[in-house]
Amino acid sequence: MDLLKEYEYYLRMECGLAENSVKSYCSDISLFLASGLDPVKLETKDILCYFIEHGEYSKRSQARILSAIHSFFGYLYLEKIRPDDPSENIDSPKLGRYLPDVLSPDEIVQIIDSLDPNASFTALRNRAILELLYGLGLRVSELVNLKISDIFVKEGYVRIVGKGNKQRLVPIGEMALEAYQNYLEYRPEPAGKAYRDLVFLNKNGRGLSRIYIFQMVKKQAIIAGINKNISPHTFRHSFATHLVENGADLRLVQEMLGHESILTTEIYTHIESSTWQSDILSHHPGK
Repeated sequence: MDLLKEYEYYLRMECGLAENSVKSYCSDISLFLASGLDPVKLETKDILCYFIEHGEYSKRSQARILSAIHSFFGYLYLEKIRPDDPSENIDSPKLGRYLPDVLSPDEIVQIIDSLDPNASFTALRNRAILELLYGLGLRVSELVNLKISDIFVKEGYVRIVGKGNKQRLVPIGEMALEAYQNYLEYRPEPAGKAYRDLVFLNKNGRGLSRIYIFQMVKKQAIIAGINKNISPHTFRHSFATHLVENGADLRLVQEMLGHESILTTEIYTHIESSTWQSDILSHHPGK
């Protein structure tokens, strides 16, 4: 029996994890098993030795890999392939609260305006991508899989399919809607049935990759002169932070982002606090 394939099926079909999560877990477990460990016979000390031997892993990477290991051995125990879970008593490293970089509204405008919609089809499309990333608080995977049939122009909202195929409705503002409609006028002919309903296509009529979105966002930030660690997720973080700063209810922000737990959304209250704290300290008379 191929344990990794069976585990992958378990994650996808029984746990209902999103495709990216399935790939991430399976990749981590594949590397773990590639070190020569027997998953049926190994002991707790073998797992600990694995992390000692891979001391280059950051605490965040260790926590992610350990999460996959917990899941994998939980599966083996559930299926009675093992009589125990050797990872059960191994705790994740304490990470501390991670505060991502956030763009100011002016910086958002600078990056979007670095694309001249009259210059080319690519600029027109990428401007719409940035408007929707920020205007809807999208994950990059949600953006590349966004469908025309999920955008309800007259009603003014978008249906987003997020992690675990969970759906949420997010209102779409005028600027994002205008950029989307401008792009649609020049959207290429889809290369096949699979691309017919996809919003964002390349010049050959096929879907865009996540890597392309990452590269495009970083490039436009450089062109706009923004000296921050920028990724597509930065637009999502900024969207949420600006909502909280403007007084939006945290539960509403949670729904719009598609967070399962309110605790995940609460990070944006800390970002807001860190913003005013640094501003006060920079102007404090006792500095």
